[in-house]
Amino acid sequence: MDKHIALAVFESLSSGLRLDVFRLLVRSGPDGLVAGEISAALDVTPTNLSFHLKALTQAGLLTVTQEGRYQRYRADLPLMQKLITYLTEECCGGNPECCFDISASRKTADTNP
Repeated sequence: MDKHIALAVFESLSSGLRLDVFRLLVRSGPDGLVAGEISAALDVTPTNLSFHLKALTQAGLLTVTQEGRYQRYRADLPLMQKLITYLTEECCGGNPECCFDISASRKTADTNP
């Protein structure tokens, strides 16, 4: 992953609403959600949401497909995996498996707000 791509991803996720949108789409899995479903789930106006969906899509975090008059958004999970790899590839001298246990870090993340 290129440093500029990583920076664009982080910049896009620096908005609380955008982070909420991305996490919602990660939870929805490969089916994704249409914009109206995202709007309802996050209680955000369609106009405000549209601005944030566009920013996330431009950063490469979301893919969008047209389905009739609706647009379906999906989280680009391979991009997030590349970002995680980029961030950890040099951990512990190039041996990230020595640095942490991913299941333990999930438990810690779940208990810390």
